[in-house]
Amino acid sequence: MTETPQTQSSATPTLAAQYQPGEVEQRRYEAWVRAGYFKTDATSDKPPFTIVIPPPNVTGSLHMGHALDHTIQDWLTRRRRMQGYEALWLPGMDHAGIATQNVVERQLAREGLSRHDLGREKFVERVWQWKGESGGTILGQMRRLGDSVDWDRERFTMDEGLSRAVLTIFKRLYNDGLIYRAERIINWCPRCLTALSDIEVEHSDDEGELVSIRYSDEIVVATTRAETMLGDTAVAVHPDDERYKHLVGTEVELPLTGRRIPVVADEHVDPAFGTGAVKVTPAHDPNDFEIGQRHDLPSLTIMDERGVITAHGPFQGLDRFEARPAIVAALRAQGLIVAEKRPYVHAVGHCSRCKTTVEPRLSLQWFVKTEPLAKAAGDAVRDGRVRIEPGDLAKRYFAWVDNMHDWCISRQLWWGHRIPVWYGPDGEMLCVGPDDKVPTGEGWRQDEDVLDTWFSSALWPFSTLGWPEQTPDLAKFYPTSVLVTGYDILFFWVARMMMFGLYAMDGKQPFDVIALHGMVRDEHGKKMSKSFGNVVDPLDWIERYGADATRFTLARGANPGADVPVSEDWTQGSRNFCNKVWNATRFALLNGAHLDGDLPSDLSPVDRWILSRLQHVIGEVDELAESYELAKVCDTLYHFAWDDVFDWYVELAKPVLAGGGPAAERTKRVLGHVLDQLLRLLHPVIPFVTDELWTALTGGETVVTAAWPVAVPALVDDAAEAELATLQRVVTEIRRFRSDQGLKPAQRVVARLDGLAAAGIGGHEPLIRSLARLDEAGEDFTATAQLAVTGEVSVTLDTRGAIDVAAERARLEKDRAAALKEAEQTRAKLDNPAFVGKAPEPVVQKIKERLAAAEADLARIATALEALPTA
Repeated sequence: MTETPQTQSSATPTLAAQYQPGEVEQRRYEAWVRAGYFKTDATSDKPPFTIVIPPPNVTGSLHMGHALDHTIQDWLTRRRRMQGYEALWLPGMDHAGIATQNVVERQLAREGLSRHDLGREKFVERVWQWKGESGGTILGQMRRLGDSVDWDRERFTMDEGLSRAVLTIFKRLYNDGLIYRAERIINWCPRCLTALSDIEVEHSDDEGELVSIRYSDEIVVATTRAETMLGDTAVAVHPDDERYKHLVGTEVELPLTGRRIPVVADEHVDPAFGTGAVKVTPAHDPNDFEIGQRHDLPSLTIMDERGVITAHGPFQGLDRFEARPAIVAALRAQGLIVAEKRPYVHAVGHCSRCKTTVEPRLSLQWFVKTEPLAKAAGDAVRDGRVRIEPGDLAKRYFAWVDNMHDWCISRQLWWGHRIPVWYGPDGEMLCVGPDDKVPTGEGWRQDEDVLDTWFSSALWPFSTLGWPEQTPDLAKFYPTSVLVTGYDILFFWVARMMMFGLYAMDGKQPFDVIALHGMVRDEHGKKMSKSFGNVVDPLDWIERYGADATRFTLARGANPGADVPVSEDWTQGSRNFCNKVWNATRFALLNGAHLDGDLPSDLSPVDRWILSRLQHVIGEVDELAESYELAKVCDTLYHFAWDDVFDWYVELAKPVLAGGGPAAERTKRVLGHVLDQLLRLLHPVIPFVTDELWTALTGGETVVTAAWPVAVPALVDDAAEAELATLQRVVTEIRRFRSDQGLKPAQRVVARLDGLAAAGIGGHEPLIRSLARLDEAGEDFTATAQLAVTGEVSVTLDTRGAIDVAAERARLEKDRAAALKEAEQTRAKLDNPAFVGKAPEPVVQKIKERLAAAEADLARIATALEALPTA
């Protein structure tokens, strides 16, 4: 049993009596960055491991979702770094077109200005100025969390290199016929005055009104957007609907307008929904647009870009939400309202930036033809080039990429990558790449729109590594190893990176693994929202409990693909764990734990047991880590650290250390080794406290670059584990008995131990007596209680003078009465068919659990009463 020792200083380092995160974290982080521990080298012969950070918005600040995402990525990166990989975690930010433009426009409004007062060029300069002065707050907050990113490689989606990548891929897609310009229905924000991507639309169940309108004696249609009827150009029915077959090809008069519109047959119509007849407004509904295309219907735009009615008539000039009740009132006055359902709850899309209700709108925009790109993105997962973790989310990915609509990529903004297309005086259209000359003749003008922010971020895994140039970084670190992100943007950002990565990089996937996590929720499982008042600022927890405690709280809930509930109580528990690690290491240092020389060969069963347990834990952690099971990794380490190391091994070591001699020296060496390995295992999750402790324990430079533990099969000792399991059972049962009898933890009791040798733990009697606070039996020993622990081991105790029998009996009788009452009440509920039949299953299950707990209490109390002395 040998190990290369760490260099340790001769003087024992002094640790403060209590761990103070505020005195450690900033100092440690700055030292890590100065030392260059996070820097990476593309010329290294180490195997690469790469994560490109999902770029937060330049306007953003750290929220719980970021904190979870970054904790997982940092854990993965730090572990790989310790395993000897050239581990690159690349940081950066997204220019966040809509959000950033809104921020600067609000700033101008406070000055009494608009962007139009400045003009496009000056406004963009103003945005860059804001970015330099106020943008990127989140980067500093990432340091507070402990992100081990290579800051020298920080990128921004509008920097020179990434802008070149955008222009390059736009022209390539354009030349391949995969980018086109067309009039189609898009999501439109009447407040931000721009098209929106699907991910920029948030859907919520809103209260509205469902109005049924009579279009003719035989046709009634229902709508939640009565104002759009002004743009109807047909009524559609299913071709097989017998009720309406005779009307197909005829016309009806559109109420309030005097226009006549046709009745068409279309298989999109569901004959079982409502009346089976639907109004068709091609310019204001995506499904109606498709019907209009199939039947060559005209598209009438009846609202302007701000949602104001433009159709001639009495409603012209009204806002859409003013026009809606006015139109319903006019229809009601003519007796054309058949039914009104109010409130009617239905899904409504809102702009994710300003919360304005989104308006479907026919608009001339730029689109990516997604069909061939999406097929490639689906094939990469199907053929195994890319693995989705957890695997059961792959079907959701396929449901999206296999049915993807063409992607609207143009935005009516000034901040962003401007569409690289020029229009000539004679109708010419020229796409200009990064190395092409821009047309300068009279009458030439560039497209006014900019690209969707997701267009540039879709290039992130390779543009950040230098593409379109063939850089050493690109050769070394692409494909990236893993993408860590929330399942909620699997469809949008992840799918787009897959499409562009495979397209630009000749079929090479942008990442090998997509590791999906859930959303952070409150302790009740409720989504965090300002309106709910349950939003938690991770910086507040970092300030009060430390970054390690905040990280550990999030990590313990990070099951792949599952939502993560958190609470302040759990964070306090994580802080207590960090303090426990601190205190145990401090105890070890004060008692001479070290790493000098090889591990001794002549170890006690206790030392062999903890070393064996350590090997199992290293193997379990490695297996779980490869499956991205961070929550289970944390659970394994938590219980090994707290239960095996701190509660058992340290306590078992205390009498040995106090006894001195060779046994104590061997235990000091084992204790040093176990803590060294434990701190390494914990470091990727709680980096600050572990680095402070590891350097103090080992005298090494930093645990950041220390080698990751490797299990040593020769140290696995099944016999020692079985022996200590018996010892632990004996001590645990004695402690339980003492607790049931009301004995104080420090109070010593005289006892006789029988059967220890037969159980294989005869040599551990001094340790058992020390841990269980038991004294040797003398001549006046009188047996007042007996406890059968195992088939071989029994414990006979003399509790005279240790227990106030009358008071203890009274206490137990009181407890028994309460438990009996609880058992009777819960049993009565479960015996009541009316209750069991009507109550929700979780409520019934809770009652069952209460009954089981009460019955267990009754059994425990009965045993304790029986064990009390009779005299």
